[in-house]
Amino acid sequence: MLQSGHIFIVSAASGTGKTTLVSRLSACQPDIRISISHTTRMPRDGEQNGIHYHFVSRDEFEQMIAANAFIEHANVYGNYYGTSLKAIESLSKQGYNVILEIDVQGAEQIRRLLPEATSIFILPPSMAELNERLRNRGTDSEDVIAYRLEKSREEIEQSLLFDYVIVNEEITQAENDLLAIIRSVGLRAKAQSQTIIQILSEK
Repeated sequence: MLQSGHIFIVSAASGTGKTTLVSRLSACQPDIRISISHTTRMPRDGEQNGIHYHFVSRDEFEQMIAANAFIEHANVYGNYYGTSLKAIESLSKQGYNVILEIDVQGAEQIRRLLPEATSIFILPPSMAELNERLRNRGTDSEDVIAYRLEKSREEIEQSLLFDYVIVNEEITQAENDLLAIIRSVGLRAKAQSQTIIQILSEK
């Protein structure tokens, strides 16, 4: 019998590196899939529709809100982001562990609606390092960087509400830590219940 996969919420302050982290992990772990969010923001250089995000217009997004298509949605820095419930359920039923890479607002909604999901917060090594990473991206103005840094303090305060916290100081170590959490959830007795029943049914 195919065992359903687990759902993992991964959040972080902007610039912490969560996108790189989960992309690296999913690329080498065939049982892990990243839920592709919908957004109204414009694609950045190198981003592809349907791979990094589903890029839609504001009107399209608001129509999906009206149709209750999202398990969570939020307005982040002036753009909408949302997670499709149908997509999550489909991947989980196929046996995949599903990572929802979302902001703190969305994480709060999903923790409330899917209490069985495991939540993970990615921390920067320091505020100074976060500042440097945001500037090195070269995608934002000084005003936007200042706003993101101010907002990041509020987001980091929310990390205490998550099940696990990973410090992304060195990307390979952070990737290993994230994989260890995912594997440990799959080894819980409740997650192994079907295997236990099957063994006990043998004569």
